[in-house]
Amino acid sequence: MILPAVRDPRLITIRRGGTLRDEDHRLLALWAADCAEHVLELFEDARPEDPRPREAIAAARAWAGGELPMMRARAAGGHVMGAE
Repeated sequence: MILPAVRDPRLITIRRGGTLRDEDHRLLALWAADCAEHVLELFEDARPEDPRPREAIAAARAWAGGELPMMRARAAGGHVMGAE
């Protein structure tokens, strides 16, 4: 993953030294899932055999709802980065 040298503290959770509260972190994950879902059909039309984007969206929503541990949700996000 490529990260800038200086990260915005608004996007870093409080326990990691930023200002992002847990409830806002969950809202941010839901917003990202909604955004990704808007273009999911375009990806699935081109690569119908690749379930990773849909699985990552579901994982983000499950994490935000307290149904999935953070590390499993992050793993799904990492796997989807290999989708083309």
